[in-house]
Amino acid sequence: MIDMLTGFVGELRQAGLPVSMVEAIDAAKALEHIDMGDRHAFKHTLGATLVKHARHYSAFETAFEVFFGLRPRSGEDLASLPLGSGDGEGAGAGGGGGGDAEALAEALFRAVKDEDTALLAAVVLASVERLAGMEPGRPVGGTYYLYRALRRLDLEALTERLFEAMGGVDLGQLEQRLLREEIELRLEQFRTELRAEIRRRLVADRGADAVAKTLRRPLVEDIDLMHAGRAELGEIERAVHPLTRKLATRMAQRRKQAKNGRLDMRATIRRSISAGGALVDPRFRSRRPSRPELVVLSDISGSVATFARFTLQLVYALAHEFTRVRSFAFIDAIDEVTEYFGTGAEFGSALARISSEAEVVWLDGHSDYGNAFDQFTHRYFKALSPRSVVLVTGDARSNYHDPNIGAFGEIANAARSVHWLNPEARRYWDTGDSIMSSYAPLCDGVHEVRNLRQLEAFVESVTLPTVTSRILA
Repeated sequence: MIDMLTGFVGELRQAGLPVSMVEAIDAAKALEHIDMGDRHAFKHTLGATLVKHARHYSAFETAFEVFFGLRPRSGEDLASLPLGSGDGEGAGAGGGGGGDAEALAEALFRAVKDEDTALLAAVVLASVERLAGMEPGRPVGGTYYLYRALRRLDLEALTERLFEAMGGVDLGQLEQRLLREEIELRLEQFRTELRAEIRRRLVADRGADAVAKTLRRPLVEDIDLMHAGRAELGEIERAVHPLTRKLATRMAQRRKQAKNGRLDMRATIRRSISAGGALVDPRFRSRRPSRPELVVLSDISGSVATFARFTLQLVYALAHEFTRVRSFAFIDAIDEVTEYFGTGAEFGSALARISSEAEVVWLDGHSDYGNAFDQFTHRYFKALSPRSVVLVTGDARSNYHDPNIGAFGEIANAARSVHWLNPEARRYWDTGDSIMSSYAPLCDGVHEVRNLRQLEAFVESVTLPTVTSRILA
């Protein structure tokens, strides 16, 4: 059991969960106080001792099902169930024939319609054995086998059959919608159990470590913002809100801790008189940390639009860390969008307004950093002051246009500091039409920010009182 637990902790670390040695020891000790035969208690004991963040729990569950999942069930009793004979015509290597698929689809229809859990479990088992075409020793992920089984069952057609059979045609619009959602929930239960059964068989064939490696996904804070899919973007969106609250709380705490300034010798000596001249109670000047003005220049062209969205969202959530925040969006032209994020504005609506109202296209709608910076110096140069921190977000891919280093140099000279956030990996900088090295010498910092973890680290470092004081010194 210790070896299994050690392997499980190792997999959590490989998946990105921060599990310390102390926490692993705590988990082992906690298991001494529960019934090891109670799988529910076993799972939640490990979760309580090893998982720190709610957003990491799905990765924990995946690893748990691999390392401590149930054994594959036997199919010896399939002949006694009304699932088809298994020798339908057209059976080929790696999958059942047409008769198998039709019989199983009919059985699945009855199981979902009648909410027959026993029949549903039998359909899951039979679908894996007859339709998935699993082959021992073959290094294929479970998603491939799941696709093969679901494709033969044709759940889309089954959904319409269920809708008609459950009286959906005669219902009102709201009732129809509720019925479709109920049908989808029942079919999702089938998909979940089918996925679990395939995973159990893969673990039995290839071992937990090999299967866990194929199922491993990046944590939400490590998902590449530029290449995230729709489902991953939803996860990132849900993670941004608690992230901003955590950062805001941390900033406030550190500002309070940094309120003491330099030693005030005059006040200290005056205080020492009551102690006979002994300097036992040093006095300090009160620090009045200044907050900088933030000017954000965001490339919102198609290649980096998602990155700009989350950067703006995080910056505006921490706007109280700055005296003032002004935002400008650009593609091959630039426009101020500060007013779109006014008090009470909904962030999604603000982004929609940028897309529809902001004048960010000049010629062809392809990124042109040089022209955008040139327009900024002519139209918005007064937005800069010696207190300004300029934040540029973009991949510095300017479609081979003139980088206009002179205009960017004027911006850098007028501001206190300039930081550039690039969502591309450093190894791709200065390849193709990237001109990152042209702008980098004029920046106080050029940062690779490809995910929420790196974005959090940058925002925290810039807004810390110590760093802010250094920027404005």
